Amino acid sequence: MRIAGTDEAGRGPLVGSVVAAAVILDPNNPIEGLNDSKKLTEKKREKLFVEIKEKALAWAIAESSVKEIDELNILQASLLAMKRAIEALEIQPEHVLIDGNKLIPNLTISAEAVVGGDALHAEISAASILAKVTRDHQMLALDVEYPQYGFAKHKGYPTKAHFEAIAQYGVIDEHRRSFGPVRNALAAAQVQQDLAL
Repeated sequence: MRIAGTDEAGRGPLVGSVVAAAVILDPNNPIEGLNDSKKLTEKKREKLFVEIKEKALAWAIAESSVKEIDELNILQASLLAMKRAIEALEIQPEHVLIDGNKLIPNLTISAEAVVGGDALHAEISAASILAKVTRDHQMLALDVEYPQYGFAKHKGYPTKAHFEAIAQYGVIDEHRRSFGPVRNALAAAQVQQDLAL
């Protein structure tokens, strides 16, 4: 049976798309060292990122935009990104293993949700690595565009340094306006603006 694993990266950050990947591994071409992407070093993830693309039977990466995250909410946007990744696979799977506790709405393939799946199933591990490395690369690109925010370091997560940068430099287009800290920063900026009038 052809099994695909799917996972996403970037549910927690305040900035950028949520990225998902889907992978069907080749049983005749195993990949050593697959694990939950968060448990691997950056160097190891980068190495596996290349190897998965070379050895997997099929892989695809998709995303949901900041606009979609703000319109749908982060959970629905994550599920949509995973659905897009599965549908983009060149070989369609017969069964899908989804990391987490939620099934993907309107998926026409048999599927199951697996809590902690990225540490249990190689297919999900591979998807988690593709998604995380892709999103990290997006954050590095954003860091070049907006070096004052420190995206290369915190990858858009709600850290003290990120909050301080938002307070000092304001909110950029890539920030998720539906997320509390961003919403609060925009409200505070509006108050300052009103007081200045």
